[in-house]
Amino acid sequence: MTKWDKSKLPSRHTTMGPERAPHRSYYYAMGLTTEEITQPLVGVASCWNEAAPCNIALSRQAQAAKIGVKEAGATPREFTTITVTDGIAMGHQSMKSSLASRDTIADSIELTMRGHCYDALVGIAGCDKSLPGVMMSMIRLNVPSVFMYGGSIMPGKHHGQDVTVLDVFEAVGKHAAGGMSDEELDELERHACPGAGACGGQFTANTMACVSEMIGLALPFSAGAPAPDEDRDRWAIESGRAVVELIRRNIRPRDIVTLDSLHNAAAIVGATGGSTNAALHLPAMAHEAGIRFTLQDVAEIMRKTPHIADLKPGGRYVAADVHRIGGVPIIIKALIDGGYVKGDCMTVTGKTIAENHREVIVPKDQDVVRPCSDPISPIGGVVSLHGNLAPEGAIVKIAGMEKLRFEGTALCFDCEEDAFKAVEMRAYKPGDVIIVRYEGPKGGPGMREMLSTTSAIYGQGMGDKVALITDGRFSGATRGFCIGHVGPEAAVGGPIALLRDGDKIIIDAGKGTIDVALSDEELAKRRAEWKPRETDYNSGVLWKYAQLVGPAYLGAVTHPGGGAETHCYADQ
Repeated sequence: MTKWDKSKLPSRHTTMGPERAPHRSYYYAMGLTTEEITQPLVGVASCWNEAAPCNIALSRQAQAAKIGVKEAGATPREFTTITVTDGIAMGHQSMKSSLASRDTIADSIELTMRGHCYDALVGIAGCDKSLPGVMMSMIRLNVPSVFMYGGSIMPGKHHGQDVTVLDVFEAVGKHAAGGMSDEELDELERHACPGAGACGGQFTANTMACVSEMIGLALPFSAGAPAPDEDRDRWAIESGRAVVELIRRNIRPRDIVTLDSLHNAAAIVGATGGSTNAALHLPAMAHEAGIRFTLQDVAEIMRKTPHIADLKPGGRYVAADVHRIGGVPIIIKALIDGGYVKGDCMTVTGKTIAENHREVIVPKDQDVVRPCSDPISPIGGVVSLHGNLAPEGAIVKIAGMEKLRFEGTALCFDCEEDAFKAVEMRAYKPGDVIIVRYEGPKGGPGMREMLSTTSAIYGQGMGDKVALITDGRFSGATRGFCIGHVGPEAAVGGPIALLRDGDKIIIDAGKGTIDVALSDEELAKRRAEWKPRETDYNSGVLWKYAQLVGPAYLGAVTHPGGGAETHCYADQ
């Protein structure tokens, strides 16, 4: 067993020397031995809670990770952080808490690690904002770290077909339109989610799980097994062992998260038709390392990457199908073979991304993941848009879409509830461009997702007949002509705040443009008449978030980032 020199590790401040006798007494009180106290202290953080199936299996996995840490000769210290689960928060005011929770997760892990001088981190997360939140904390702290995804849910079964929670959201619209009975809706909701795990399609959780392997913060193959699979415990043990080896070798997250590995991460989002939320989370992760990586950078890489994985919501398969053919490494290897991965990026194995996948073979007897030479589409499933309606940019998922151009007239709403009510009452028509504004990071506050509204539109059979534009976000489960992250947002007087019913909107995802047919003079006149909109959130965490949060195209971050540091926690 290694005899550890802790003279440069953070835990020396709480465990070494006679002046730390009071601190050590606390560890003895919890049953630790002298040997365990003199070993590195490894934080094992999970987002376990009883809010939703996404996180319900994480406590079990944390226990397994602790076994791996102990076996490798370090001392695990378990703690938990929060999550806000989008499937529960969606469609009402609670969704304002979702994006803000990402930064609270990162902040709370930072505070726990700083407050107790832990030397390394294993982070286990299972839902949309918790994955980037945990990875952001790792990059911010820059202590040796290994991330592990808690695993996806298995698909449900309804009338012999695989279904996901997206089918339930869309069924609400179908039910409202008279196309589904109360009894059938009840049957669907009871069978769509059969157990533990995050949403099974290539929604935000699985998108960021793919990112965790591609960017190098997670062990290869660790993201694939569904949450109920006992194989997840094995990967948790391996993650615990791996983080101790990283301590020995002093390999840290900022050795791994570089501009090149961020490029790789954006490529796998495009290749899988992943969530538009990645265009928020990758810039935010880069920001923690002091790297400028914008929505436009993410989208440019995704546009250049072929769409090769046929995954829901635009395609046919779910995460369990990717696991069945070999897991996320199959997608990574297909991209390496196609020349879309910068192969010399370091990973938590201590090897490069190319070395990790040298022996992986993309199976030919499957159509879940195609070779780059025969893609579903030659461009990635997510693209950015610019124009006089979005000078700072916007983003749209085009995976599964046939028409890439839409021209229509604005139908404006100043919050999601009003838009959803209009959709529910069918108070819209083909050719409308539904505008949902004042839902941006500051204006919401919290940048809500619009899955309830977009799903209701699809459920009514209108998904290809209208478009929706918002300064808020969309769920990774959203499909159709839905443009989000419009910036500048309405709350700061962006052009989206100046739109009026009947304004002509032209969207061309092929060209990457989004415009309103108004002159600069007319926009200037309307801006002069515009007044900021008041919010009901004038205290508490959402008020605080609104004061701090930056624009969406830079990741909606809430602090100056790694570039402003004068010291790093890991070196204190």
